[in-house]
Amino acid sequence: MATPSLAEKLDKIKSPGLQSQQRTVVVLQSIESTLKDQNNAPTPTGYFAALLALLQQANSSGNVNVELATPVVYLLDVVTPFAPQPLLRSKFTQILTLIAPVLLMQEAEPILLRTSIGCLESLLLAQDAASWELGVTQIGPRRAVAGLLNLSLDPRPKVRKRSQDALKKVLQTPPPSPSLDHPAADMCAQTAMKNLEDLAAKVAQARKGKKSSDTTNEPALIHALQLVKTVAAASGGWPSKKIESLCELLLGIAKTGNEYMTMAAFDIFELIFEGMSDEISSTKLPRLMEIISELRPSATDTQLVPPWLAILSRGYDVSAQVEPEETFQNLPNLFTMITQFLQSPAENIRISASECLVSFMANCVPSQVITEPSVYDEKILEKIAKTAESLLTVQYQAAWLQTFTVLGAMFDTLRWRAHPILLGVAKTVGEIRESSSFRNKKEADELIGKAIRAMGPEAVLSVLPLNLIKPVKGQNGRAWMFPILRDYTSNTNLNHFRSEMVPLSEVMFQKVLDHGEAAKTMEVKIYETVVQQIWSILPGYCDLPLDLIQAFDQSFAEILANLLYKQVDLRLDICRALRTVVESNQAIADIDDKEEEDLLLQSRITRSTARENLKHLGGFAGNMLAVLFNVYTQTLPQSRGPILQTVNAFLSIAPEAEVMETFNRVSQMLATELQNAPQQSEKDKSQQKPKDHMPSTAQTLMDLVITMSTYLPRESFASLFEIASVVIYKQEEPQLQKKAYKLIPRLAGSEIGQAALRERGQELQNLFISSTEKVSAPARRERLAAIITLLPYVNDDSLHFIPAILSEVVICCKENNERARETAYELLVQMGHRMISANGAQIDNSKVPHMPEGAPAGTANIEEYFTMVSAGLAGSTPHMISASITAISRLLFEFGSQLSEQTLSDLVQTMDLFLTSNNREIVKSCLGFVKVCVIGLPVELMLPASPRSSPT
Repeated sequence: MATPSLAEKLDKIKSPGLQSQQRTVVVLQSIESTLKDQNNAPTPTGYFAALLALLQQANSSGNVNVELATPVVYLLDVVTPFAPQPLLRSKFTQILTLIAPVLLMQEAEPILLRTSIGCLESLLLAQDAASWELGVTQIGPRRAVAGLLNLSLDPRPKVRKRSQDALKKVLQTPPPSPSLDHPAADMCAQTAMKNLEDLAAKVAQARKGKKSSDTTNEPALIHALQLVKTVAAASGGWPSKKIESLCELLLGIAKTGNEYMTMAAFDIFELIFEGMSDEISSTKLPRLMEIISELRPSATDTQLVPPWLAILSRGYDVSAQVEPEETFQNLPNLFTMITQFLQSPAENIRISASECLVSFMANCVPSQVITEPSVYDEKILEKIAKTAESLLTVQYQAAWLQTFTVLGAMFDTLRWRAHPILLGVAKTVGEIRESSSFRNKKEADELIGKAIRAMGPEAVLSVLPLNLIKPVKGQNGRAWMFPILRDYTSNTNLNHFRSEMVPLSEVMFQKVLDHGEAAKTMEVKIYETVVQQIWSILPGYCDLPLDLIQAFDQSFAEILANLLYKQVDLRLDICRALRTVVESNQAIADIDDKEEEDLLLQSRITRSTARENLKHLGGFAGNMLAVLFNVYTQTLPQSRGPILQTVNAFLSIAPEAEVMETFNRVSQMLATELQNAPQQSEKDKSQQKPKDHMPSTAQTLMDLVITMSTYLPRESFASLFEIASVVIYKQEEPQLQKKAYKLIPRLAGSEIGQAALRERGQELQNLFISSTEKVSAPARRERLAAIITLLPYVNDDSLHFIPAILSEVVICCKENNERARETAYELLVQMGHRMISANGAQIDNSKVPHMPEGAPAGTANIEEYFTMVSAGLAGSTPHMISASITAISRLLFEFGSQLSEQTLSDLVQTMDLFLTSNNREIVKSCLGFVKVCVIGLPVELMLPASPRSSPT
């Protein structure tokens, strides 16, 4: 938004809406009249000179004439920003001398003070470096700043805020000079700090004297903190020479226990750090952090340690952004310093220390240290790890819960670099967890889980073995680790699962088999549970495995296929694993090639590696799909979802030839089933149980066809549509018919499918029209949803499709099934939008079923569409009439504003006739129409109809 010009501002004053501005208008008009009489143009300089003369007149008698000074200073505040800067520099002494008495008035109105402050701001912004060299005792800019500093502590909120805003603007706009800080920054900082120090001492003295009820100085202390905050915000942090004393003072205030003051002190530190995050001010940061570290409070000071740690944490967060390498190199020293506080008996100190260390790990370890560490980086990490491991000694036992949080953050940050330097930590935590006296097993489990996620299960199990096959003497089995492995394993070596977990599973399963057919004992049930837990870990091993090409070979694929056939309980986990291995690699492979590789974000898997992995998996797709298809046919409907999702994943990576071959095979099987279906269906109907029965083979094969449809090449679409055209007529197979209609929305989900719908749009329209009489009730919603999907592919020369199916859609507005009814309404509205988008196109009514060959063509528009729907009002049954009225009501609600007044009037009059009907169903629909009219139609249109609609 453009800044208003001086003329615009003065024009606004001349037409005031407030009574208080009238005096200002009189003064302005007199100035303009004088300038006109003297033949002077109304320039900023002219206004400025005239206002100065008037201000001098207001001060002429030694006392300030408030009635004159108020409008004059108000106008001076408006004019001064537009006056030439050389003029403001030359007249500085005169103006300050004239404004000073106003500022010193004890009972001055806030408006007079605020406008005087505005004048000072404009004057100070115009001063050059030489002017700022004058001392505060001389009439110069520094004296004006001293006045602003004084007013910044004024008890009146608006005066105080205006002064602080002016100070901020002045300090943010230093005159050209080599210094980083404004010439007055030191003076402002010193004054603000002196005020703060004095008031803090008074508050502390009052507290010390146990005058807890005496809060006289506390508001003033808060105002002083606001002033310090203003100077800090404006100075790019805080003047370098004053940082140390400010930090000490703020920490002292934070110690008071007054929550508001503590937060205010924190805000100032936050502001200082923010100011130092830019390149110019960042040179002050190392010294600031050094000072804050030196101000370390006593380890037993429960009031001061938490805020000090919070400040330190935030400071090093900024430091890591400005100088990441130097901050990282300092991390071992910081860890050593902060870990001492974990020995504190006070819980709040231990919690604050742990949060500080967590922040260090999250913010102060650069990503290149993880992806490409130097030898020096590795040594720094080893020092940190050594300090971290020492936290698990008895010396820190009281802080173990907080220590677990810190160690968890280390695993999260260091990822795979945690191995081997934090391996000892994992071992120690595992041993602590197994102690009978240890009560925080949940927290220990979470930490071990993070260790598994960071270092991999192989590394953790090397120090915490499961001990299930050949237990080590004196050590218990660690079956408790299976749920942790399941939840935290990812991005590791799949070969470890093959070499360790598969043999373990075989041993456990053999123990189950050895038990034979006898009743299961508790021991056998445990073995079965262990087998399931082992395979529940597989999805984690398949999430971006590092050795996929080596580990996922033919023999492993055969193991998985075998289990899918034979172990029903393991199917869910194996399907999830197969889907994960495909989808996790696809997520990396699909990253745009223009984007830079981020191996930390991509978990060490490059785009090229992910694509090679997918190509490798694609080689198994054909056989794996065959297995999944067979398993799918043997699975009950409620358990088929995961299998179908896995089929979908493998279809997405299968070579085109494999997909075509599989599709042809399934199509042939489906064709055979469809031929045999009539004689099988009666037999099946008599044998089927109401629950848990297997669907027919044709339904199963149709599911697979729908799943494959989006991955088929163009040449396969002829066969696909041929299947659909056969199944859609299977009225006696409603479930099969439903699946056929689902094919259309499925195709619309892919680009090649959309192309097929465009190419074969006319063929599909004819299919829908010809199959109208063959729709089974359960398939009606899916048919309507399919038509909604097809509608955008109906060309302007095929608009006869809309009237051809319209009566079916209208009747569906009265369907008992709510979902079918809602879909019918949606289709009805979508057809209206299609008629609007085709505005003016011709509709060949001769192609509409049951219409004569010479039927006149219609013109596509919303009025014509309403005419089509209204034709149902002449229906032969009350049900059809009621459905038509309901449809018209829905369309009127959607498109009422686009209809002509004549059409609306005709509709209202027509409905009047039906309101007198003796048929309950028709009248009920009419009442719905009346409601829509009342809500959406103009009052003048409804008033004539209201006596007829509401008979007495």
